[in-house]
Amino acid sequence: MTTRVPRILALDCMGGDHGPSVIVPGAAIALERHPNLRFELHGNKTAIEAELDRVPHLAKAATIHHTDTVIGMDAKPSQALRRGKGSSMWNAIEAVKAGRADFAVSAGNTGALMVLSMMILRAIPGIDRPALAGQWPTIHRSSIVLDVGANIGATARELADFALMGAAMARAIYGIERPTVGLLNVGSEEIKGVEEVKQAHAWLKQVDLDLDYKGFVEGDQIGQGLVDVVVVEGFAGNIALKTAEGTAKQIATYLKEAMTSSLKTKLGALLAKSGFNVLKHRMDPRRVNGGTFLGLNGIVIKSHGGTDAIGFASAIEVGHGMAARDIVGQLKGDLLAFHSKLDAIEASLSKRDQTKSGTDAKSETNEKSGAAI
Repeated sequence: MTTRVPRILALDCMGGDHGPSVIVPGAAIALERHPNLRFELHGNKTAIEAELDRVPHLAKAATIHHTDTVIGMDAKPSQALRRGKGSSMWNAIEAVKAGRADFAVSAGNTGALMVLSMMILRAIPGIDRPALAGQWPTIHRSSIVLDVGANIGATARELADFALMGAAMARAIYGIERPTVGLLNVGSEEIKGVEEVKQAHAWLKQVDLDLDYKGFVEGDQIGQGLVDVVVVEGFAGNIALKTAEGTAKQIATYLKEAMTSSLKTKLGALLAKSGFNVLKHRMDPRRVNGGTFLGLNGIVIKSHGGTDAIGFASAIEVGHGMAARDIVGQLKGDLLAFHSKLDAIEASLSKRDQTKSGTDAKSETNEKSGAAI
């Protein structure tokens, strides 16, 4: 698949567990898919050039921006803020802010990437805290789940904002014009859930939006693919994500043990090899690699730190689709319209409450006057 519009992306080549040895080959795969891509490669020039020698077609489409400064995978966000300036991660994000790159991709420290992205790009007006959105394999197709760890807790308005952000991402990378959206909850009944979730639910039902709101979904329904976007606050979202990843590894271990337990099962596994290959492909986390910090004045993609070149290419694919769709401009318009509608609803409710309060006070005065007579 190719694109008619040239896209420039900035890569933090020093992030992740493997650095340029994975990131440069991943960029080469992305270039094969999108020949009009151009790359800013940020990091140690010597290390990057050593990998570029193996993929000469990428070398023609890339420029190297040398730096010796690297943010470690174990660095605290506060350390990244104090010492990160001039690092490969910082410079990649800065390229987006300066308008040289359409998006940035890093496999580096998640906390550092979040705080630097916030500081350099700033949040879209009306957004206090961006959300980290990830893709979740389901029975039908992948879904967007957010927030999966950028924030602990969320207000009702933030949850409603996440719904709009997730819908925009689904339109950008899945091509779904009117995505279905659900709020993760402990049950499908209207009375269940914390107040923030119930209030967000009420708003999403009441306000006319460019999405199809389906109400509450439960944890065991995420993998069924009932909706294109699942909205949840970051604490529960991260736990759900890690639980799903752990369960997938557990099942894979059980399956391997079962298929190698005897000569008969080994023969059965050999006969079912093609079926297992299909299962392996569908469960391959590399296909859905690439989380996005939504709500910023720019596109920053977080790749899994331990992925390989194929997985990193998938992260680039996410950023490419979002840049092609101008997701930042789209979100600014969607959020402005949504917040205006919410403000109107709240003003109407406030006016109604004031009228009711005045009526009740007048009635109470009349009752007291009647009692005095």
